[in-house]
Amino acid sequence: MEKLPPLNAMRVFEVAARAGSFTLAASELGVSSAAVSQQIRNLEDWFGKQLFVRNGNRIALTDAGHAIYPQTAHALGEIAAVGRRMLEGGLRTRLVVSVPFSLAELWLAPRLGVLLDRFPQMAIDVRVEDDPVDVVRQNIDLRISYGDYHYPALKMVRLVHDEALPVAAPDFWQRLGASDLADVHESQFIHTNWGPNYASHPSWADWFAAAGGSRAPDPSHGRRVGLSSLAIGAARLGLGIALGQRVMASADLEAGRLIALSSVSVRLGQPYCAFMLPAKAERADIAGLVALLGTNSRKVRNDLRSELPERT
Repeated sequence: MEKLPPLNAMRVFEVAARAGSFTLAASELGVSSAAVSQQIRNLEDWFGKQLFVRNGNRIALTDAGHAIYPQTAHALGEIAAVGRRMLEGGLRTRLVVSVPFSLAELWLAPRLGVLLDRFPQMAIDVRVEDDPVDVVRQNIDLRISYGDYHYPALKMVRLVHDEALPVAAPDFWQRLGASDLADVHESQFIHTNWGPNYASHPSWADWFAAAGGSRAPDPSHGRRVGLSSLAIGAARLGLGIALGQRVMASADLEAGRLIALSSVSVRLGQPYCAFMLPAKAERADIAGLVALLGTNSRKVRNDLRSELPERT
C-alpha cells in the first residue's frame, strides 16, 4: 500500500480550511487551538509544503493548500458515507434536502410533490438554512444554493439561471389604471432586500435600464420584503408590483393569479445549483429531484412523472 499522510492531521486540515480559523476548527473538533496548530505543522512537515498563511488569528490557504483541499474533503466525505452505510445496515430511509429560505415554498415544495408521486413511501427531511452548511457532518443528501462556488469539493449540477420580471395580481393592475410601468407611483413597487451577502440580484433600476429607461424607484418609498418568495406572495395578494423570479412565479402565472406586465426580464447574477457527494449522485431519489429542479415548465414536470428513475 502506498504511504498515506497522517489521517487525523488531514481531518484537522479539512476542518480548518473550511472554517477559515484554527479557533473555530478547534471548537468543532473539541480540541485546543494549540492541538490544531500542531496537527497542521505535522502535515506541512509531511508534505514539505506550507498549507496556510497565518496572519494573527486569520488563516488563508496557500496555493498548495488549495491544491489538496477538494480531494481531501471529497475523500473524507466518502469515508463518512461508508460509515453511515455500515451503521444503517445499508438501508437509507430518508432524503435530506437543504435549501435557502426563498426557495423552499414556491420552488422546492411543488417539485417534492412530483417526486413523492413516484416514491410515495419516501421520507423527506427539508432543512431551510443559509450557506454555508456542512453537507458531510449534517448528513445532507442534496444542498441547493444560489451560486456555483460554495462547495468546491462536492459534485455540482447547475439547475437553472433564473430571471426576474415585473408581475402583479390582475385585479390590482386593473385598479391601478396605469398603461405603462413608467407611469406607476414609486409607492406601488415591491423591493426585495437580499441582505448583505448578495450583490448580484437585479433591482428595479436594473429592470428599467433593460427596458430602455432610466427610472430608479426608491426602495424607501415602496414596499420592501426580505425574501424573493415574499415578494411573489405580496404581489399575489395585490400589495404591489414585484420584480419576481420566474421560477417562483411560474405556478401563479400559469394559474392566472399573477400576470407579467412586460416581456422584458433581467437575468440573476448567479445560477441555482445542486451540490452532493459524488457517491450519491446516481441514487434514484436524488437524481429524480435534481431532474425536477432543473425544469420550470409544468408540461416538462408532468412528462417527468413517467420518466423519473425507479427506486433501487
